[in-house]
Amino acid sequence: MFHWSKWKKRMGANSSSKRPVFDEKEDVNFDHFQILRAIGKGSFGKVCIVQKRDTEKMYAMKYMNKQQCIERDEVRNVFRELEILQEIEHVFLVNLWYSFQDEEDMFIVVDLLLGGDLRYHLQQNIQFTEEAVKLYICEMTLALDYLQSQHIIHRDLKPDNILLDEQGHAHLTDFNIATIIKDGERATALAGTKPYMAPEIFHSFVNGGTGYAFQVDWWSLGVTAYEVLRGWRPYDIHSNSTVESLLQLFSTVSVQYASVWSKDMVALLRKLLTVNPEHRFSCLTDMQSSPLLSDVNWNAVYEKKEEAGFVPNKGRLHCDPTFELEEMILESRPLHKKKKRLAKNKSRDNSKDSSQKMTIFRSV
Repeated sequence: MFHWSKWKKRMGANSSSKRPVFDEKEDVNFDHFQILRAIGKGSFGKVCIVQKRDTEKMYAMKYMNKQQCIERDEVRNVFRELEILQEIEHVFLVNLWYSFQDEEDMFIVVDLLLGGDLRYHLQQNIQFTEEAVKLYICEMTLALDYLQSQHIIHRDLKPDNILLDEQGHAHLTDFNIATIIKDGERATALAGTKPYMAPEIFHSFVNGGTGYAFQVDWWSLGVTAYEVLRGWRPYDIHSNSTVESLLQLFSTVSVQYASVWSKDMVALLRKLLTVNPEHRFSCLTDMQSSPLLSDVNWNAVYEKKEEAGFVPNKGRLHCDPTFELEEMILESRPLHKKKKRLAKNKSRDNSKDSSQKMTIFRSV
């Protein structure tokens, strides 16, 4: 039987020590936040916009039902994600602020980014320019370089996990299947989203090879940049594609690049989509050596001083409106009614206790 007290121990302090905390002794819980609206579903569970009542600061709150988490065997992933988030902070990541739990759910409160994810914008048929994609590549390069310095492989970089802020800058989210490798270790698990997974992950799975390392995230960056530019991916891979068919694909099919792309963009994408990880671009210095990025002011990128090529419309929320409808209509235990529900449960438990005491009293 799994005990959620372990979760509490692992949470340590309820708020991240690296970010400004309003009250160091504050024991943050669900009551400290006002639920504004549901905005999505992730591997962790559901996501909503919340406002902290005392500071009026807005956040995204990810929450997952504990029972479902146990049933789906996702407890370890949730713990790993929280442990990683507690140790990292970067301008191009979605950073952790608070974590806590109640009887039903566990919660992770993170940066709120209102610009939507790149998948949403692709589905809205936004045509991204080379300049826009070049900046995303730079911002994700700095994020991956930082993660590498922390010994972290993300393993799920894709348009769905790149969120834009209101100015159009990119932030990497969702560390649900991330892993830590130290001292020359290699990862071996078949983890990720198939169309974005590097060939060596499949090789390792089939041949029991030497495993893989940080290079896999740079392959995913190549697939993502290609897709955001073109509207479809470089390889025709689906979730039901077999591992054997994918290995065949990587060894026989060559990627087709659009004739309208600049030769420098094509050259960089080729370096990211190199099947052999030893020859693939997979660090900041590799990327800086690329002709496409030779003119980049990396300090300006880090400080978000480079203007984004695509700025989301500020007058609207960039997410699927059905998330809110589902939460209001279909959800059997909607978050906005949690307080009443828990109070009702408590009073029912109390009345059960008192009736049991009364029965004992009468029988004596």
